[in-house]
Amino acid sequence: MDVHVPLVITETLRRRGVNVLRAQEDKAERMEDSALLDRASALKRVLFTQDDDFLVECAKRQANLIPFFGLIYAHQMKITIGQCVRDLNLIANVYDPSDIENRVEYLPLE
Repeated sequence: MDVHVPLVITETLRRRGVNVLRAQEDKAERMEDSALLDRASALKRVLFTQDDDFLVECAKRQANLIPFFGLIYAHQMKITIGQCVRDLNLIANVYDPSDIENRVEYLPLE
């Protein structure tokens, strides 16, 4: 989870059995976006964010064929916390990591 994701999303996903790591817990809360994306990739974790800057970073990586483990993006004004939880839970339980590798998945899924 990126640093700005509401804690309630993380806590609810954990109650549902989803293995979630917040940037703050990984001592990565002050990392630049590119470094945080690298850190998530090194840990083999998909990064969830509501920060538009990550879309620019991922587009650069895709254009230059620089691998990353994957990004899930939700615009904070276009999705509810409940939708985030539902969709992230679905992704965690249905997707294979290779389904998102080097891609950006947008929420809500509908």
